Amino acid sequence: MSGPAARWALRTASLLAALGVWQLLTSRHVTLWLRFAQFPTVTEVAREFAHRLGTGTYWQDLSDSLTRILTGFLLAAVLGVAVGTAIARSRLAADLIGPLVEVVRPIPAIALVPVAILLFPTNEQGTVFITFAAAFFPVLVSTRHAVRALTPVWEEAVLTMGGGRWRVLLGVVLPGALPGILGGLSVGIGVSWICVISAEMISGQYGVGYRTWQDYTVVDYPGVFVGMVTIGVLGWLTSTAVELAGRRVTRWLPRTSVQAAPRRARERAAS
Repeated sequence: MSGPAARWALRTASLLAALGVWQLLTSRHVTLWLRFAQFPTVTEVAREFAHRLGTGTYWQDLSDSLTRILTGFLLAAVLGVAVGTAIARSRLAADLIGPLVEVVRPIPAIALVPVAILLFPTNEQGTVFITFAAAFFPVLVSTRHAVRALTPVWEEAVLTMGGGRWRVLLGVVLPGALPGILGGLSVGIGVSWICVISAEMISGQYGVGYRTWQDYTVVDYPGVFVGMVTIGVLGWLTSTAVELAGRRVTRWLPRTSVQAAPRRARERAAS
């Protein structure tokens, strides 16, 4: 059996195997180098998950975290692409903005939590700022590299045909850099989830991260794992959404698959 069905079956089996090992180690209270005795079992986490799905608090936390992620990420996507393109295309922008970007970029976004608390009047705005800062730099750097890597032949062709600077930007630069930009967006959404959860734990009110930390403080370990599973599923869904959107807007690009290269090699060998 081969094809998409086989791949999905393999992925499902891998996940079920991991859950089975988790259930076995925790139910048997295995304590070797790692201590599983205090871990909740899969069934305990599942029961707690089912219970929370029926509460309004869970969905309120979910809504708050998603709102913060989407707001900060969309701002980072727009500004990251704009600033990255400007730095790559303009020597003046590179001289004015580039040094500031390189100084601030190594600072972890979560380390900006005290700055956000002092700078913004509400915790909500500060959390969105942390999310924005987490995604902004991956998008900016990927855009800058992608734009600089473009071959000048395309731009020269448009200019020769009478196209102006905006025509070059919209018709050549951004479409040509799109694969690199999408890579930065994919990285940015993942980093955003890490930082928004941490920001909610430190200074948030409501949200998945806030609730997970509250469960930890009252020693509700099944609740902690419910929060972890929720974060993982939300991160996977948003990353998949970014990837699917990227595939849709780059349908004009040639596609390659993992199976395509061996198949072409066999065809060449047979001929």
